[in-house]
Amino acid sequence: MSHIRPFHIAIPVHNLEACRVFYRDILNCKEGRSSKHWVDFNLFGHQLVIHYKPKSNDSLHVNEVDGKSVPVPHYGVVLDWLMFHEFAKSLETKGVKFIIEPYIRFEGQAEEQATMFFLDPAGNALEFKAFKDIKQLFTK
Repeated sequence: MSHIRPFHIAIPVHNLEACRVFYRDILNCKEGRSSKHWVDFNLFGHQLVIHYKPKSNDSLHVNEVDGKSVPVPHYGVVLDWLMFHEFAKSLETKGVKFIIEPYIRFEGQAEEQATMFFLDPAGNALEFKAFKDIKQLFTK
């Protein structure tokens, strides 16, 4: 696999300060530049920006995947196997409430992967996952 470049994602939050604390203190993201309307974070080497946007009344949409209700949209990072499990334990210790608890999909198969879903304080859905064999990430 060639060198992967960091991605940039900007997400809306209606509560900038609560989300700032969540990403900095719960997810352990290093804070970068900011203004009174947005904050940059280092999300496992990627640039995440939270931008203030007034709260909407949109409800969370889900699709059924692997017998679970997966929120759409969602974002996150594919971590290495050990880091995923350490991160999940850290989130559990900090009292994060999961939409989908950390679990293993396709256990014992080539595409075996760990995944978990939870919400930030603004209701944005996050998924973090890890593949037992990272070469399976884009296989059909």
